Amino acid sequence: MTSPAKPIIVLVRPQLGENIGKAARAMLNFGLTEMRIVNPRDGWPNPSAGPAAAGADIVLDKAQIYQSTAEAVADCEHIYATTVRKRGVTKPVVGPDEAGRLMHGEPGRHAILFGREASGLETDDVALARHILTVPINPEFGSLNLAQAVILCTYEWSKQATLVQPTAEDEILPPAPQNELDGLVSHFENLLEPRGYFLPETRAEATRRTLRSVLTKPGWNHLEVRTLRGILSTLERPPKI
Repeated sequence: MTSPAKPIIVLVRPQLGENIGKAARAMLNFGLTEMRIVNPRDGWPNPSAGPAAAGADIVLDKAQIYQSTAEAVADCEHIYATTVRKRGVTKPVVGPDEAGRLMHGEPGRHAILFGREASGLETDDVALARHILTVPINPEFGSLNLAQAVILCTYEWSKQATLVQPTAEDEILPPAPQNELDGLVSHFENLLEPRGYFLPETRAEATRRTLRSVLTKPGWNHLEVRTLRGILSTLERPPKI
């Protein structure tokens, strides 16, 4: 039985190179090396990241850059959005400890999204996630910097390695990767758009977000997504007479 894949740390629109370096340092403390960066404000590579990483060069050297959050998590089956607010998106909410258990217990690739330092994740980023990951900190002073948030989540993942017994690989199929789920969402939208489902225009964005949330929540596996796409394709065809 193979050990579960290590989670991917995704920094969404980070602002300072120093914070990227400190996040890399936090990751390597717990054996994580896969960092993905979405549209960093000051470009990449950033000369300030290296000194702040304090030797975690392997993380920075392997870091991959993406233009959108959706692209960064397209191959992931489980996505966690770190935020203290739901921002109008209904998702299961877990703490770092529960997220750590899920990462060890659920097959497939796991990614943790961390937003920009000043404002966190945007609503559309959160909409991509299967879970909202919230750290239970002082409600009167909810101020964690990026590296602190990364180290809390990676520590809990590391700690759970000794507590969670993995299940047999053939007991359950993993959820479909994000790109397959995106295809399902787009298929629904393309069918619903000409029928006026997203009217009025003032509510279209919120309606699309709710639809994505409904389709994301069940954690469909590859076969289930393929079945749903087949059903939609059948409904697209004119009825047989």
